[in-house]
Parts: sequence; structure tokens; C-alpha cells
Amino acid sequence: MSLPTIDIDQARRLIEQGAVLVDIREADEHARERLPGARHNPLSRLAPVDAAGASAVIFHCRTGSRTAANGKRLAATVACEAYLLEGGIEAWKKAGLPIAIDRREPIEIMRQVQIVAGSLVLAGLALGLWVAPAFLAVSAFVGAGLAFAGISGWCGMARLLALMPWNRRPRRPAAAS
Repeated sequence: MSLPTIDIDQARRLIEQGAVLVDIREADEHARERLPGARHNPLSRLAPVDAAGASAVIFHCRTGSRTAANGKRLAATVACEAYLLEGGIEAWKKAGLPIAIDRREPIEIMRQVQIVAGSLVLAGLALGLWVAPAFLAVSAFVGAGLAFAGISGWCGMARLLALMPWNRRPRRPAAAS
């Protein structure tokens, strides 16, 4: 059984009636930006949701894609009514609702990968066009690495970025969300 999707207004009404919000994004995403009061239950370590006393559970991710793709898995973690938040945290922000942001936390690793990979491809292209064609190999190497990451699920650049000092700070417990 998959879970029904609800919009922001329906979610707000359910929350007012005692529903629990559950964020299924990874720890780095949740640490940087989250819905106030949302519990954290990352998809990679999905555990049963303790919804004792809650009228329902509302799962969310960033855009709604991860929750939609994993509706059956999420349904198996609850013993009460459960829903998926349409549009995720992005729709919540678009509706002008409050978001808890901790700017001391680094941006999530995958965004860092996108920034570094995109910068390397552009630098390789520019250097290849204006300095020496051999620099085009940088763009080819990064492109091959991204293709490999997409196929295998293992990203060397993400592993390398995770070792950087800004990503190795001891994690502070998230403020009471």
C-alpha cells in the first residue's frame, strides 16, 4: 500500500489536530534546514515511527520525489494514518511557512558535489579553449566520474568532500525541531 499525498493546507490542518511531521532527508540536509517540529528519520536508516498519541504521520523530503518513490517503505514504518507532503519542504517554503535554518551547518554534500563538478567542468572547458586542449581532459574526467556515480551509486567526489574540514566539524544536536 502506498500513501496518499496531501497539500500544504491539508498538512497544516492535520498538524493542528496532532499529526507528526517526519523528515526523511539525510542528516546533512536536515541539519541545515528543516520544518520546525519535524522528527528526523532518514530514508537510508529508516526505522519504525513512534507516533503514539499522534493523529497521523506526514512524511516529507525536499521536493516530494523521495517520499513518493518510497511510499510503500514509509507506510510500513507507521501503525496509524500516514501521508506524503506534496512538494516537500520546498512547497512549505513557497507557501511562506516557517523553516528552521542553521547557517552554521554546511550545505548538503550533493549540492557541494554539484558546485565543485560544475566549476571543474567549466574550468576545464575554459582552459582547454584558451590555454591548451589537454585541459579538456578535466571536463571529461569529471563527466565520467558523475556518470559512474549515477550508475554505481558511489560518488568519489562526495567521499572526498566529506573529508573537508567544514564537513568534519562535530555535529551539534539539532535544535528542538
